[in-house]
This record gives sequence, structure tokens and C-alpha cells, in this order.
Amino acid sequence: MYWLVEDQNKIDILCKIQYKEAYVEIIPTSHSLHPIENSICALYIKPLNSLKGYIIPINHSETINFDIEEGEKILNSIEKIYVRDKKEFLHYLQLKNLQQPPPTSTTYIPELTPAHTYLYNKYTNLKHLNPLVPIVKHYEVCEQNYKNFKLGVPNPFYHNKASLAFGMLEQTGIKVDNTLFKQCFNKDTDGYVYTKYNLNTTTTRPSNTFRGINYSALNKDNGERKCFIPRNNHFIEMDISAYHPTLLSNLCNYDFDDVDVHKSFAKMYGVEYAKSKEITFKQIYGGIWKEYENLPFFQKVKVYTNELWEKFQREGYIECPISGHKFERDKLDNMNPQKLLNYLLQNLETSTNILILWDIFKLLRGKNTKLVLYVYDSFLLDFDENEEDIIEKIHDVFKDKKLQIKTKIGKDYSFCTN
Repeated sequence: MYWLVEDQNKIDILCKIQYKEAYVEIIPTSHSLHPIENSICALYIKPLNSLKGYIIPINHSETINFDIEEGEKILNSIEKIYVRDKKEFLHYLQLKNLQQPPPTSTTYIPELTPAHTYLYNKYTNLKHLNPLVPIVKHYEVCEQNYKNFKLGVPNPFYHNKASLAFGMLEQTGIKVDNTLFKQCFNKDTDGYVYTKYNLNTTTTRPSNTFRGINYSALNKDNGERKCFIPRNNHFIEMDISAYHPTLLSNLCNYDFDDVDVHKSFAKMYGVEYAKSKEITFKQIYGGIWKEYENLPFFQKVKVYTNELWEKFQREGYIECPISGHKFERDKLDNMNPQKLLNYLLQNLETSTNILILWDIFKLLRGKNTKLVLYVYDSFLLDFDENEEDIIEKIHDVFKDKKLQIKTKIGKDYSFCTN
């Protein structure tokens, strides 16, 4: 039985079968470009009830190629399609019948064939190399990828809201000064760079690294942030204040006596504001200090942490608020009560942020103002000053979630003024 689709008759046959379920993988023309800048080399389709998969060539040097519409005909005939990364898939093809497994603790890295490695290393100056890699070698990689794919039950929150929210964020791109970007990162650009968010981390707190640049940890001191400039008038950065203490207080049903959470802590400790922030974060992430364990807030935190740990030990997992993600005991190493609490807080931070992203994108629909970067507790807007009313509406998004923010403005990302 054929595996390489080479004529229209085979396309028609695959459409008529109308498979119930299939695993699908997009083979891009470039192994290094962002999906936004990329195109499709071929489609790999593996029906779950079939012994092998099929390759539909779209743009390959050694095959008869089909228009992408022919590949979409097959995909639309399948009732349920399983993909490794729905967010990334949607950059190429807008399909509704996609299913994605829940986040895992590690990102899957395909094992390439020697042919892939040889060509990638030899022709480093060519970006679109996959049309030159023998089509059978792409097939070998895809077959192995499918064998290593774990279906799982999709988590509705990540499958729907997270994949769409981060997909929209990636599509926007960030404008850069090409000369400064080359100086700082030794990479060429065409005026924009694209981020790539990955939820497959131990805590599901997303990493954001692409082409060797960690957009979640850009250096504040070496000038590299100056490379990033607005396409509109200026950047506006909204930072959430005391994010984890606020989330933790909600979990513990504790109300602070001041809108500024760190002011409340400064009163509790009897220290200056800046010192109180340091003390609080050390305790939240490292454990409660003996001299503060009798404060009402930390008494509640201690009770909540112990109850969380007991549930984790008794039932073998905890389920996170909002996202419904489960931290399972048999999938995590060297756990302890404090570590479990930190995992929960990071997941809750991420899922809350996804809801915020979702609301902001609805407000920005059809606007020139763009949301271009999200880093844990900060949201960076590329602001058009003719749309000033939108800022107050975005402020309301944070207020609705009972979060306090500080707003900064700047002509680039190197520094902002209050």
C-alpha cells in the first residue's frame, strides 16, 4: 500500500474514507523559521486505525506537489485530528476539528535522521531546506513522532483558550531596530521578530524562547531591550503588583488591610516598603520564617499548604483552579509542601494571565494598538495614541480580576517612565 500520495485519485480515495480519527503533522519548508514566516512543505496524516501514515507533498523538490487546498480536503473529511501543538498548527491551517493533549512537563524534540542533520549543518545559509531533504526521511521522522505521541484527554482550558490566546500573541510580532538587533543578538531581521510560547514546562508557566533569544528574560542592563521599538507611538507596560501574594491571599481567603499589598506587609513586619517586598517573596517561595509564622496571613498560608500537601499525598494529585490542570504525584520528582504550593501558584498565575490575554484581545480587535509581549506579571502594549480610550478599558480587565497594576511608558523597551 502506498505511503506517498502522488496522484489526484489517491487524494479522492483518502477523502472518501472519512476517517474518524487521525494524527496530523505539518512539515514546514524551513526548520528554523517561525510558523508566521514559514510555509508548508508536506502534510503527514496517520489515521489511528491504519498501520501507517501518508505524506501529501505541497512543496518538495522530488515529488509531484499538490495545492494546499487538496490537503485541506482530506483534513476536513476527518472527524477528529490530533496535533502536538494546536497553537502552532493554526498558524498554518485554520481547522476546527483539532485535538491537543494536555501540557506535559517536557517539550518533545523529534529525532532527526542523519540526512536531516547533514543538510542542516551543510547549508546553514539556506532557510528553506526541508524541500531538499529526501521525502522518505521526512516520513521516517513523522512515523517515529507518531509512535512517541501520547493522545491523552484534551484539557479544554489549554486546548481552547490557551492555544488561541498565545497564538494571537505570537502573530503580532515585535518591531525591532534592525541595526541594534544585529549588534545585540548577531541575527538579521526584516523589521519584526516573533515570540514562541511553550506551555510544556513542569509548572505550565510558559517559556518564551525562539532563535536563541529568551524573551521572558531580556537583560535590563546591557542595552539589548533598546532593540525593541513600537510600530505605533510608544510602548505601554502594565505590571501586576504583588501578583503571587494576591493569588495566595485569594486561595487562603485572606483580605489585606491596604489596596497596596506590600504596604500591608510592611505594617505586618514593621519594616520599610522595599524591605517588606524582599521578606515576602523569600517566604512565599522558600517557606515561612519562624518570626512571622504567627501573623494571620501566614497562619492561613500554612494551613492551606498543609491541606494541599495532604490531598496530594492522599489522592495522588491536586487539580489547579481555573485551568483544571492536574499535578500528579507519580509524574513529579522530589516534591515537598512548599514546592507543590509554588507549582500551584505558577499555574494559577498562567491561567489567570490567559484569561487576561483573552479579554485584552477582544478589546483590541480591529485596533492599531497591539499586545506584543507577555512576561509573567507584565503585559507590553504597542500603543496608538489615537486610541487612548482603550487603555482605561484594559485597566478594567485587571480590576475585574482584583489585580493592582502599575503602568509605565517608553519609546523603546530599554526603559519606561511611570
